[in-house]
Amino acid sequence: MILPISAVSCSGRGSSKCIIHWPTVRRHLREVTVGPGALRSTSLFQRPLSNRRRQTLCIPAIHLRMTAATMQVSQQDFEKAQEQLKLLKKDPGNEVKLKLYALFKQATEGPCNSPKPGMLDFVKKAKWDAWNSLGNLSQDNAQQKYTELVSSLVSAESSSQVKDAAPEESRHDGYETIIVTIKNNITKIMFNRPERKNAINHKMYRELIKALEEAAKDDSTIAVITGNGEYYCSGNDLNNFTNIQANEMEKMAKDGAVLLKEFVAHFIDFPKPLIAVVNGPAIGIPVTILGLCDLVYASDMATFQTPFSQLGQSPEGCSSYLFPKIMGLAKANEMLLFNKKLTAAEACAQGLVTEVFPDRTFQKEVWARLKAYASLPKNSLAVSKQLLRGVEKEKLHAVNSQECEVLKERWLSDECLNAIVSFFQKKSKL
Repeated sequence: MILPISAVSCSGRGSSKCIIHWPTVRRHLREVTVGPGALRSTSLFQRPLSNRRRQTLCIPAIHLRMTAATMQVSQQDFEKAQEQLKLLKKDPGNEVKLKLYALFKQATEGPCNSPKPGMLDFVKKAKWDAWNSLGNLSQDNAQQKYTELVSSLVSAESSSQVKDAAPEESRHDGYETIIVTIKNNITKIMFNRPERKNAINHKMYRELIKALEEAAKDDSTIAVITGNGEYYCSGNDLNNFTNIQANEMEKMAKDGAVLLKEFVAHFIDFPKPLIAVVNGPAIGIPVTILGLCDLVYASDMATFQTPFSQLGQSPEGCSSYLFPKIMGLAKANEMLLFNKKLTAAEACAQGLVTEVFPDRTFQKEVWARLKAYASLPKNSLAVSKQLLRGVEKEKLHAVNSQECEVLKERWLSDECLNAIVSFFQKKSKL
């Protein structure tokens, strides 16, 4: 908004000080249409008018040009703050939560208008007291204070995470789809396509192979695989199957089988303890290779699904051999044949997951434990793992080869192609 000339007078040419005539300002403000994002004359520039004499105030001239965007938080920012609040990992504490509750109620409903709860209803009374304490705070100001409070919580949590990650951490460059870091004798390999739910494309397959090769040779004691964002990994990116000409299908299937076989082989042969930290939903290949990991820790928000028959495909990652051994044939059939989705608790009960943690404390508890594991004698862990894995390594490679051959045939089948087409059609309707 730009104030009218009649409302302003400056003391001299080039002066940095100007005089504001408040009655003129108020009259101008009343002419502004009040709506979302507009100034409200009742909440700004309010001054008592005992007479008509000139009311003046000296302010820097640079402040004369003001917009609604700089003077009150937008509805969009308020809604965004509500979404950001849901993503906070740490509990901000009861005092802050009561303040957030009160500001939200004040912003959406105005001053407290509900009857005071009884003394013995402690929770409702605490909420009522917090809301009532805001008095006649305007809804606009309450929105702004709510947004600022959430922003401070998000910033504090982000700073804490950076602080925790920064000391003694080295990051490997040269990766686009994953993040590889080394800290406290732990190599962390993180799926990093959160906008695609960490779906694995051809580039990610190759980068994961490279990361496993480097982790096998570096000075770390253990290696960890996890996901960035809400998902652990949503499996194969089905865009791998798009934009392929009919005469290229056979080559695509052959190359895909070779790449998958090499990828799984690196898990079979990995010499150090390999631990999966499953932070969210996992679908397809990231689920099947869990059988090749030495430990699997999961958030209680994680789920596990292998929808192979739904997509006209077949098991991979040695799951056709390992899942029946881990969870029994009947339970393995439910997952591998009939696409059953397991909760973290179910996966733990069936032996696929080592332990489940509450999502709120998941990262803190798991990484504290991993740090302790990484302090154990490195060579002793490696030798012990080879004794456990060596007995079946040849068998696992044979299973991997057979699964990839079958998949190559599946990828060329009408069933698979029709299922993928159907998937994209359903997706386009969403």
